[in-house]
Amino acid sequence: MHAPTADAFIAALWANQSDAELAKIGRYFKTGEGEYGSGDRFIGVRMGTVFTLAKEFVAMEPAEIEHLLESDIHEARAGAVSIMAKQYGLKKTSVERRDALAGLYLRRHDRINNWDLVDLGAHQVLGASLLDRPRDVLYAMARSSNLWERRSAMFATFAFIRKRQFDDTMAIAEILVADEHDLIHKVVGGMLRAVAGHDRPRVEAFLERHAATMPRTMLRYAIEHFSPEERADWLGRKAG
Repeated sequence: MHAPTADAFIAALWANQSDAELAKIGRYFKTGEGEYGSGDRFIGVRMGTVFTLAKEFVAMEPAEIEHLLESDIHEARAGAVSIMAKQYGLKKTSVERRDALAGLYLRRHDRINNWDLVDLGAHQVLGASLLDRPRDVLYAMARSSNLWERRSAMFATFAFIRKRQFDDTMAIAEILVADEHDLIHKVVGGMLRAVAGHDRPRVEAFLERHAATMPRTMLRYAIEHFSPEERADWLGRKAG
């Protein structure tokens, strides 16, 4: 088999293109004028198909993955990040290749420009690469004016949560607790919910400080697994 290339991946996407699938896109991605997905080009390929192709192309070299990231086709960029995550997670992948993949994720974050692309790679590539390293880059990203970098910073910490390391999740949540974007409210709330599954008192201490003023969506996500009575109590503390 020839080495997998970006052009071959894109050709495979077109072979699986569906007008019916394209018609569904608007339910999941806000592509209208002025919305976060405005200008993003979809061709209509099921994400399950994209992920199946990513498995087939998992040996793609970083240079070809970057070429795939440069495509204006959303499904191609989703495939690129999915390949990165799958390749990073292979036991046979070398430390050098993992470093190259994490470096590519950071260097070409301009092409990781929608919530699903962030979620495909933030914890499996970026977060995983920082498990035994300084995490300063996440704090810089959390303070970025770029929505997707902020979401990456928060979601990357899921890799730490899975290792029962919560400090960075909680610290970055403090940075983003007053963020104005709904997509940040959801990811912060989701990571707080994940921490609460291991260390609920720590999350409750966070909520004691912020429940009255934090975005309602963030609060609802954070307490999703609390009892109905507890959820009602916390939501009742929300100002206004």
